[in-house]
Amino acid sequence: MPVHLNNEQSHPLDQETWQRRAEALHLAAGLSLTGDEWSLTWVDAASIHALNREYRAVDRPTDVLAFALEEAEGPALPGGGRLLGDVVVAVDVAAAQAEARGHTLADELALLMVHGLLHLLGEDHDTPARKARMWRRQGALLEALGVPPLDYGDAEPARLRRTPRRRS
Repeated sequence: MPVHLNNEQSHPLDQETWQRRAEALHLAAGLSLTGDEWSLTWVDAASIHALNREYRAVDRPTDVLAFALEEAEGPALPGGGRLLGDVVVAVDVAAAQAEARGHTLADELALLMVHGLLHLLGEDHDTPARKARMWRRQGALLEALGVPPLDYGDAEPARLRRTPRRRS
């Protein structure tokens, strides 16, 4: 399996559905099913808070963390693939964000999964140009997963603008 899914929190998630979505993302990102590997771990706010404090010196929970083994390259695996790293998503933080933004938990989790994988692949949003590139890739991958272009709190405004429908 190219994506190793771990659930270390109590919110009910359908593991089979998320395994399929993670593998669909893997393919949409251009990764090899037989070589490239990464992990996706669902955690709670307390767990991601501890990780955020330890690895980023930020004393608060966050929604997603990505631990790349080697940005964009990854250590080689037997057979020529790459071990990319780990994506950690706080499901309860994602649930609160989804409610605040008025969309589904599944869409928020998909966004965070995509966002984390892009970090494993070397993308970042530390400059305006890099952010624009990452957000374009993020939008394309979300579209490939069937996630609608909703407000995710920090997306490109042009992608989110919708013209109100006129009543006849």
